[in-house]
Amino acid sequence: MTMTKSLALATAGLILATSAALAQPSELKLGVVLEPPALDPTAGAAEAIDIVVFQNVFEALVRIEQDGSVSPGLAKSWSVSEDGKSYTFVLNEGVTFHDGTSFDAEDVKFTFDRILADDSVNAQKALYQVIDSVNVIDPLTVEFTLKRQDGLFLFNIGRGDAVIVAPESAENNANEPIGTGPLHFVQWDRGSRVVLEANGAYWGKPLALTKVTYRFIGDTATMTNALLAGDIDGTNNFGAEALAIFENNPQFKIVTGTTEGETILSTNNQREPFTLLKVRQAMAHAINRDELVAATYGYGTPIGTHFAPHHADYLDLTATYPYDLEKAKALLAEAGFPDGFSATLKLPPPAYARTSGQIIASEFAQIGIKLELINMEWAPWLEDVFGNKDFDLTIISHVEPFDIGIYADPNYYFGYDNPEVQALNETLNGTIDPAERKRLVQEIQTIIAKDAVNGYLFQLPQTGVWNAKLDGMWQNSPIEGVVLRDIHWTE
Repeated sequence: MTMTKSLALATAGLILATSAALAQPSELKLGVVLEPPALDPTAGAAEAIDIVVFQNVFEALVRIEQDGSVSPGLAKSWSVSEDGKSYTFVLNEGVTFHDGTSFDAEDVKFTFDRILADDSVNAQKALYQVIDSVNVIDPLTVEFTLKRQDGLFLFNIGRGDAVIVAPESAENNANEPIGTGPLHFVQWDRGSRVVLEANGAYWGKPLALTKVTYRFIGDTATMTNALLAGDIDGTNNFGAEALAIFENNPQFKIVTGTTEGETILSTNNQREPFTLLKVRQAMAHAINRDELVAATYGYGTPIGTHFAPHHADYLDLTATYPYDLEKAKALLAEAGFPDGFSATLKLPPPAYARTSGQIIASEFAQIGIKLELINMEWAPWLEDVFGNKDFDLTIISHVEPFDIGIYADPNYYFGYDNPEVQALNETLNGTIDPAERKRLVQEIQTIIAKDAVNGYLFQLPQTGVWNAKLDGMWQNSPIEGVVLRDIHWTE
């Protein structure tokens, strides 16, 4: 071989090596805490399902954005009748499911008929009971007729529970999910990982990612080691107690925001002495949110009502009952308990509940309320507290989006019965004008705050740790899931 040829080959090899080194990565290895029990979000309540497949493998007629707003999805547009009870959707053309079958209005009708069927196992079936009928106008047009106006209808059909599935594959989606999304399912190694790859026939804007691997890592220490070793590129839900490890490490970025999890000191409003407003007000004045936020290592957001701070309709009511022990003692005395009283505080397993319970017990002791802490596992907590309403106080995060309507249900486990809130909520449900909805929901927020229905503590944080070269992750989480469509590597 001549010197010229050798030099040419060496130069070519150097160029190829340099190009490979500079090539932008396109794969993502994502650490998640829980393994989903199945992969069909229309047939299971576990958030872990949505984290893997919602908006990634499966899509809905509309998309819910990071700020909670609704934008076009599989439907490119829609119109609403004058009476607000009929929605006509125009579907995108050329959409196919991952197995090559076509998507059209018949699939939309099949999806919602399946949700509403007598044997439906959809976890949020009640949200869709407002639908009277779904009618196919033509292959790309479908009409929904509602029994009444529903101001949350568009939001609810954008949730993971309402993603569009095909009759050809619906029965197997639990194990082999087939949707229309930008990623298609490749494999599920149970106990270890799920692998998704880019859908080359995707109808919309393709992702910057060509492959995503979800690794199931249940404890913070193992997640930490996986991040530091480069075995995963990031996680959306990292243990706040260990975030300091990554705060000054330039190889990582911490992305913190809020979730839909309103963490509350849930109070049995049907059990004495909590039936008394002054008792509930006293407890509200005895809660030091600064101490409680420390339970999330400073990453929780204080709340004064049952609504997510990242939502446009949120009203900051944390000043309704400021921390004031003397005022709390005075209110207890006025309520007939100058020396306080004893009660139980039943705590489910999450660390935020157990830690917050200890803090609240210490705070309440200062005004004479002596709390017996009872640690419970999930099954007995769900049966005793949520099911049988056998409790005085408990601490829990309510993670469902826009769930203020629970305060209009006197049979709900904390037993709040206020006809004014019930009437306002009924009006809210039947209102579609955004400005009027905002007024109504802020009025409800104000009433439940003043009534001190529950102790409003903090919004559960979303604490993500990511490779510093990744961008496009959602800061806040208005829905269950990890939306991948904007995530990309930077130089």
